[in-house]
Amino acid sequence: MTKLLNRPLKAFAFYALVILLISVPVYVLVVDHIWISELDENNWLTLQHTKERLETGVFTREDLEQINHIWGELLPGVSITKTNEAAIRPDSVYEILRPHEYDTDDGAGRFRGLVSYLNINEQPYQITIETNVEEADETLLAIAIVTFFFFILLIVGFILLNRRISARSWRPFYQTLHSLQSFDLNKDDNLHLPPTDIQEFQELNQSLHLLVKNNIAAYQQQKTFTENASHELQTPIALLKSKLDLLLQEKEITPEIAEILSGIEAPLSRLSRINKNLLLLAKVENQQYSDKEQLDIKEYVGAALILFEDYLNNKNLFVRNCIQDSILINTNSFLLETLLHNLLSNAIRHTSDGGQIRIELQNRTIFIANSGKQALDEKHLFDRFSSTSKDKISSGLGLAIIKEIVLKNNWQVRYHFDNGFHTFAVSF
Repeated sequence: MTKLLNRPLKAFAFYALVILLISVPVYVLVVDHIWISELDENNWLTLQHTKERLETGVFTREDLEQINHIWGELLPGVSITKTNEAAIRPDSVYEILRPHEYDTDDGAGRFRGLVSYLNINEQPYQITIETNVEEADETLLAIAIVTFFFFILLIVGFILLNRRISARSWRPFYQTLHSLQSFDLNKDDNLHLPPTDIQEFQELNQSLHLLVKNNIAAYQQQKTFTENASHELQTPIALLKSKLDLLLQEKEITPEIAEILSGIEAPLSRLSRINKNLLLLAKVENQQYSDKEQLDIKEYVGAALILFEDYLNNKNLFVRNCIQDSILINTNSFLLETLLHNLLSNAIRHTSDGGQIRIELQNRTIFIANSGKQALDEKHLFDRFSSTSKDKISSGLGLAIIKEIVLKNNWQVRYHFDNGFHTFAVSF
């Protein structure tokens, strides 16, 4: 995964590399053009000076041969040869590749020449001036090396400047991110964000403040409503159950009425369980179980198995408790008891008659597995009122309570289905 700050740096580096690679042949062409222009100008000035001296002087044929011989020894690129009127042409420039007389390297050299004509002693002569041109491959290599050096220098500068500018400009963003990561909706009343003089980050902080403020208000209203509603429902539910029990105890009640009353008892019991679990969730979220102590998981598992013994016998379930060693954890006793009870009741509910339940404890992780036929929906497994079971007595809040207890204690809970067993693992 690439950081946002490094993406423009990579783009800039690639763009700079492409531009510099394109610039190398452009540099070569420009330098070569300038070099040729200078050579042509130098050859032309040399030609004009030479023609002026030759045309104004008086030279015999032997003198010209002697001059041509001396030039051939000292300046091989300059020569004067006798010609005829028919061969006279306008001045011209040419390029030729041929071995250099004084160059020991193999290969042909590149020469730029200028050809002109003049009259000496009323006789036509052809004068040629040649100059060796710098090798193109050597120029290309030199420019490429210099370009590569400046490219490295450019990239190093990009990196240093990017780090310095980014560290200063993005500091408010990382401070805001840290504040968001450490913010707990259950504990904090407001989100504290650092001040910044960057307009975009200031607008971001203002939007976050407004968003968090609204979410805190909605969350507090939801918690207050859930807690108050659960408290208020306890009394009428208890009255309904007592009245229902009194009606069932009446002697003159008909079988039809008794069946109707029995049908009311099941949903009323489920309503009572939902109410109690909602109240428990509200208390857990409100940090009402903050008292902690060192507790032995082995003892609490044993006590829970004794509590569910009748349910296990009714379904003829085989329980294999593999916990041998005692492990102490620092938590609230009621929350640990509730966690184990919900895990075991969930395992019992999802196990068919005659099935198996396994309990193991390894490396501060408890595994509670029960036999089953197909995996549960992991995406919505810990959602409130998720339909993971067709049990009409279930409140649909057991796994949500497990998740909330785990979060409050900074534990971890996982689920997987393998070899015909549902397994819930809680790491302390």
